[in-house]
Amino acid sequence: MGLDGHDRGVKVVARMLRDAGFEVIYLGLRQTPATVATAALQEDVDLVGLSMHSGGHLTLAPAVIGELRSRGLQVPVIVGGIVPERDIAPLRAAGVVAVLSPGASKEEVVRSVRDAIGQRA
Repeated sequence: MGLDGHDRGVKVVARMLRDAGFEVIYLGLRQTPATVATAALQEDVDLVGLSMHSGGHLTLAPAVIGELRSRGLQVPVIVGGIVPERDIAPLRAAGVVAVLSPGASKEEVVRSVRDAIGQRA
């Protein structure tokens, strides 16, 4: 998301989720809220995961949620990356269903995704 150039973590998470049987669509670096929401609509996704390391999570995650909702999508959004503890509550209030910090285990990542998708069903 945004202008950040870090993508190793999101690639590791994508592999974890693929290994767990999920279909993963990785859009690449430097996406905007609009491009994420457009891709989510076109691909009929069950969940949107955002990797954030630039410090823009309090701005970008709510913007993505707004773009999703403006397109009629009620999919859950999970944020992973560098998120200070004090920012988790505001993200949840904005509609983020889970926040995964660096070092989250494969089990935690997979469980968070399954829980989020299950809540939607």
